[in-house]
Amino acid sequence: MNRPERIDQTDIESLMLEMGSKAREAARELALAPTDAKNLALREAAKALRERAAEVLAANVLDLDAARTRGTSGSFLDRLALDEKRIAAIAQGLEEIATLDDPVGAVLAEWRRPNGLLIERVRTPLGVIGIIYESRPNVTADAGGLCLKAGNAAILRGGSESFHSSRAIHACLVAGLRAAGLPEAAIQLVPTTDRDAVGHMLAGLGGNVDVIVPRGGKSLVGRVQSEARVPVFAHLEGICHTYVDRGADLDMAVAIVVNAKMRRTSVCGSTECLLVDKRAPANFLGALVKALLDAGCEVRGDAATVAVDARVNPAAADDYGREFLDKIIAVKTVDGVDEAIAHIGRYGSQHTDCIVTACYGTAERFLKRVDSAIVLHNASTQFADGGEFGMGAEIGIATGRMHARGPVGVEQLTSFKYVVRGDGQVRPG
Repeated sequence: MNRPERIDQTDIESLMLEMGSKAREAARELALAPTDAKNLALREAAKALRERAAEVLAANVLDLDAARTRGTSGSFLDRLALDEKRIAAIAQGLEEIATLDDPVGAVLAEWRRPNGLLIERVRTPLGVIGIIYESRPNVTADAGGLCLKAGNAAILRGGSESFHSSRAIHACLVAGLRAAGLPEAAIQLVPTTDRDAVGHMLAGLGGNVDVIVPRGGKSLVGRVQSEARVPVFAHLEGICHTYVDRGADLDMAVAIVVNAKMRRTSVCGSTECLLVDKRAPANFLGALVKALLDAGCEVRGDAATVAVDARVNPAAADDYGREFLDKIIAVKTVDGVDEAIAHIGRYGSQHTDCIVTACYGTAERFLKRVDSAIVLHNASTQFADGGEFGMGAEIGIATGRMHARGPVGVEQLTSFKYVVRGDGQVRPG
C-alpha cells in the first residue's frame, strides 16, 4: 500500500476543484440513471468487497498499526478495525440499499386546481454531497452507496487514520460503478489527507457541492458548522441518556441499560449517562449499577450511586454531558421524569434518549418533551441506526432540525420539485 499522497497547496486546490466539476457532471447523469443500473452497481460493489476482502483487511492492518503507534485508545481502535465479519456486514449493507425503493421520481403528493392544473410534488436528488468523516471505514461504503441510490454524486473525505482502509473499500465501489456503466466520478474519494482539502470542500468546490455531511467528533463538526458555505446536515456527539423510571420492570431495565452501554461502546448510540428515579424501589439503583460493573463498565456516579457499591467512582461535574465512547458511564439519581427531562435538556446532544417504564402516561410525557432526534420507550439506545430502522444504512444521525433529522438514509438525501401539467391555462391579469 502507498502512503497518503502529499500534494502541494496549489495542486490541492486544482485537484479539489476538478473533483467538484466531475461530481457535478456525474450528478446530472445519475439523476436520470435507471434504478436497475444503480442497483447493479451496488450489488457488484458488494461482490467486489467479498472477493477483495483480503486486500481490504491488509489495508486495515496498516491503519491499525499506525494508530497503535500513536497510542490510540481501545475505543478508537474498535471504530477503526475491520474483520471478515464486518466486511461481510458492509457488503450486506450495500445489497440492502439495492433492495430499497428508489426515491427518485416518487410522487409525494398531487392535486388538481379549480383551473384544471395538475400539480405534483416529485422527489429529486440533492445533487453533489460532500461527506467528511473520521475513523470508521465502513462509512465509505454506506455513504457512497446511499448517495448513489438517491441519485447523488458523492465526494468522500475520510480521516487520515482510516486512509488505507477507505481507499480499499472505495476501489470496490468504483468497480461496481464500472460494471453498471455508471460514471466512476459518481463516488470519489479525496486522495490526500491534507486538511486543506476539507477547507476546499467546505467552500463548495466552485459551487459544485450542494450539501456537506460531517460525521465525527465535536471538533470536526464544529469546524464544518463554522466554515461551511453550503448547507450542513449536522451529526453532533452522541450524548445519549437512558432514564429508568419508578414504574420500570427491573429485569427489563437491567437488560436495556447493559445493552445500551456495553453492546458497542464506541458507537454514537451508546448510552453515556444513566438516570435513575429516586422514588424507584430501593433495590433498583444497586441492581443497575452492579450489572454495569459486572459487565466491565466503569461507573461514575453521584453520592447516592457511590453509596450502593464501593466500586463506583465519584462523578466529576464534566462527566455529565460527556461522550465517553468507552466502557465508562455517568450515573445520576433524579426526582422523577420531569427532572430527567430537564437533565437531558441541559446535558444531552439531542441525539438519542430512552425511558424505561411500564407507565404509559410517563412514557408519553418523556417522548413528547425530550427534543432529540430519536426518543425510545423500553428499547436500547443502540437501535439508533438507519439499518435498524429498515433504511438499509445511514450516513449518520442528523441532530439538527432542518431538512434531515435522525438517521440520514436515501429519502433524506433527496429534495423535491413541483411538476405542473396544464392544457393551455394562462393566469388572469
